[in-house]
Amino acid sequence: MSLSIHTHLFDGGARRALAIHCTLGHSGAWRGVAAALKDELSILAFDLPSHGKSDSWDRTGNVHDVATDIARGLIDDAPMDLIGHSFGATVALRIAVETPELVRSLTMIEPVYFAAALQDDPALRAAYQNDSKALDAAFAAGDEREAARVFNRDWGDGTPWDDLPERMRETMTRLVHYVPASSAFLHHDSAGLMEPGRFARAAMPTLLIEGDKSPPASAKIADSLEKRLPNVERVVIKGAGHMAPITHPAEVAAPIKALLARS
Repeated sequence: MSLSIHTHLFDGGARRALAIHCTLGHSGAWRGVAAALKDELSILAFDLPSHGKSDSWDRTGNVHDVATDIARGLIDDAPMDLIGHSFGATVALRIAVETPELVRSLTMIEPVYFAAALQDDPALRAAYQNDSKALDAAFAAGDEREAARVFNRDWGDGTPWDDLPERMRETMTRLVHYVPASSAFLHHDSAGLMEPGRFARAAMPTLLIEGDKSPPASAKIADSLEKRLPNVERVVIKGAGHMAPITHPAEVAAPIKALLARS
């Protein structure tokens, strides 16, 4: 399937990075981080399929495969710094493992790669399923608006659903199908990244960022990735939740600057 993908370049320093946003987000989510890094980086951001100004994904195939192919196709001939948030961070991780020659450094902000944590501690699956009951029930009932409300409650920036503009609620409802559609990779490792030895390929300088107010699963995932990646630093941002690139852009940018200096 051929899709028209909207891109936006945050012009800055000579060094080039590719930024990949979260589910229900858009390329503009990187505005604050890009401003804080403008002396170091020019950041190319894009809207995932169905998001922002990009064409809609037709809901066929594996959405993570589609997103990864698009992101990989945007990388210049020279290696780029990859910066990803949530779903976008898992796309960046996959590119770093599968095609490390394309990646100069890797920054992952709260990657929702549940498969790693679930492999390390299978007991987490029961806890995750319990936490996801309301979301699963909404999808089972075909109520995507309720699913979007629950998803925003659990993984948003803390703004209550009723306080969001109606246009934003409609957009989130339209996009929330990404959550079950991405489960094949996020929960079941459809690309096989967890196979022995594969993470060793991602030897580039790597940064894991999380907020100390984020859902507990974020720290569990970071624990699993930290012990697998060969060249990784981990940073916890005080007072931040899952949407740290939007709520705490300067605090997110600071450790990225340090990462760039060592890569």
